[in-house]
Amino acid sequence: MTDITMPKASPELGAKRHALAPAIDDAFLALSKAVFAEGALDKRTKQLIAVAVAHVTQCPWCIEGHVRGAKRAGASNEQIMEAIWVAAEMRAGAAYGHANKALAVLDEIDGA
Repeated sequence: MTDITMPKASPELGAKRHALAPAIDDAFLALSKAVFAEGALDKRTKQLIAVAVAHVTQCPWCIEGHVRGAKRAGASNEQIMEAIWVAAEMRAGAAYGHANKALAVLDEIDGA
């Protein structure tokens, strides 16, 4: 059976990732820094978006990092939870919307 656990980020793993592809690693870190910088959206809003996306992508490390980032940027616990509920609705909404595909297939099978 495959072990699906993943190691926690560490300076050693970061150094190894960087050593194996330094230009790409540097570019990714620069992108991340630019994306979360103050801009048309403030840092708190960007972190709340990231909290929501982390829940949709179901990345536990992203959840941890962006919840911490949201708190550092001034988000309240209530704002963080509300962002999570937005993610939950969007995820459920996609399933609801995709029911149309199932209905179309059923119509095709039933000759409607």
